[in-house]
Amino acid sequence: MADAIDQSGLDDNQSKTLLEETFYVLKKKNSVFRVKLTNAGLHLIKENDNQVKTQIIPVKDIIGCRCLRSKKQRNSCACQSLSHSTSLKVVDEKSGDHDDADISAYLYIYAYILRPNQNKRERTTITLRFRSFDKYDENCKEAQRWRMILKKLIKGEDVSMINISDYNIIPAKENRRLLVLLNPKSGSGKGRILFQKKIVPVLQEAEIPFDLHITQYANFAREFVRNCHLYQWTSLIVVGGDGLLFEVINGIFERLDWAEVIKHISFGIIPGGTGNGLARSIAHFTGEPYNPPSLPSTLAATRNFSELMDIVRIETRSQILFSFLSIGWGILSDIDIESEILRALGEPRYVLWSVARVISLKSYSGKVYYLPANATFTTFETKRDIFRSKSKVDLPTEVHLETTDARQRLDSWYSAASRRSTYFSTTGSSYQSTTESDDGEKPRMYGPASQIPCITASLPSNWKCLNGRFIMVHASYQSHIGTDLFVAPQSKLNDGLIWLLVIHANASRAQVIQFLLGLSSGSHTNTVCDGVIKMLPVRAFRIEPDLNEQGCLTVDGEIVEYGPIQAEIFPSLIKVMVP
Repeated sequence: MADAIDQSGLDDNQSKTLLEETFYVLKKKNSVFRVKLTNAGLHLIKENDNQVKTQIIPVKDIIGCRCLRSKKQRNSCACQSLSHSTSLKVVDEKSGDHDDADISAYLYIYAYILRPNQNKRERTTITLRFRSFDKYDENCKEAQRWRMILKKLIKGEDVSMINISDYNIIPAKENRRLLVLLNPKSGSGKGRILFQKKIVPVLQEAEIPFDLHITQYANFAREFVRNCHLYQWTSLIVVGGDGLLFEVINGIFERLDWAEVIKHISFGIIPGGTGNGLARSIAHFTGEPYNPPSLPSTLAATRNFSELMDIVRIETRSQILFSFLSIGWGILSDIDIESEILRALGEPRYVLWSVARVISLKSYSGKVYYLPANATFTTFETKRDIFRSKSKVDLPTEVHLETTDARQRLDSWYSAASRRSTYFSTTGSSYQSTTESDDGEKPRMYGPASQIPCITASLPSNWKCLNGRFIMVHASYQSHIGTDLFVAPQSKLNDGLIWLLVIHANASRAQVIQFLLGLSSGSHTNTVCDGVIKMLPVRAFRIEPDLNEQGCLTVDGEIVEYGPIQAEIFPSLIKVMVP
């Protein structure tokens, strides 16, 4: 035997043959394939000239399969006896356009196979033609049997107790339904084209039903998820930039039933914006090639895999926000916000504005307080445990949390009033656009209760303080804050840490340039030197800028009011879809 794959590492359950059949390659009569289906995947075994070559397509790389019939050939003129096209064309049996003369049943298997040498996944379609019987119905039954077993394996169901020889295998029921929110103006404004050409075909191959809603104005997604009946969907996918997911996350925490929603819904992001920090971070976290950018996230939407992700609660003088990416003050935020005038250029806009910003280097005066990751903070730990235990039990209809001066907290668990509207989707995948708007009443923010003093109160003695002028203070809780901004190489989706990057005003222009150049590869961490550039793992922090100066403060790339801001991390709070 030559080129045979060693399967000695597979256990008996993984290597046990579930189905096996011999197939022939069209137009190559001497080319014979023995195809086996096991729990590990689809084994394509080619036997030729006393040699056996095997390729295994893992189940995790297969997203779906369909049974089809050959399409009826249509001649362009009466004198033409054969079609010019020699490629096989297939249609659904119910289309009415199938060829009755062909009794074969075709099983199309769709896989996205990892090519490590090319650092990408490649779409592969395997076609199995069943024609052992002299009637189409019999061939279709055999093809359907393969399809049903494969679908169950894709869904991770146990097939050990199934009678494989039974033609009446119960179909694997698809109980998932996706809600897709698309921003048509994200990035360079090609969100619709991206969805139609790159995402819809993959969802159709996986036979995952979805409902599409197009955002119509700023904060449309926030209002939509705050008011709609989310329990009809199992996952929520945004197609756009990090700003769209920022809207969604904050809309969720403006719901009375936020605690139940985050248990029920998994969140996903398909990059279509300019920054795309979270999508890049998820790909990095899972070791998935980010090539092309939309593929890892789209494949994640077809599978039922998710990871827990940290969320950061943010408090300013006037509002409570929830963040999943970063908080910025200084040069990176200035570049992000000021370069908006070059949005049409896409990501190159950041490079151009970085040059301008380094030439006219600014610094800002203020104080930065932080709670080190290794600090002993009894109150922080105890209250976090209380929060987690409360989220697992039935709570009263209404609970109000108040401070000692009777100021009602913005983040109480529940309130007496909740504005909810019901929205029902149609069967099958649909494209809809619904206008939902508030009646002018400012929505109330719920979410987990704060574990640190309010922003106007003094901080405990075990918090550290940096005082002076700063070129930048940037807090990141994902590895990437943009496609090519590898800001926190050590960060994980659910490590419970905020990575605080601080550049003091005494840093030279050369040090700042070296730092910025290293952001794409993560080598900027080599520029960290005590007293000039710091990278601190923390669990909470507060920034108090000098209000006599003007600057930018951003949360997940969105500008917020300039003034005191503080943040604290809540580990593993929501579920995000991963490939």
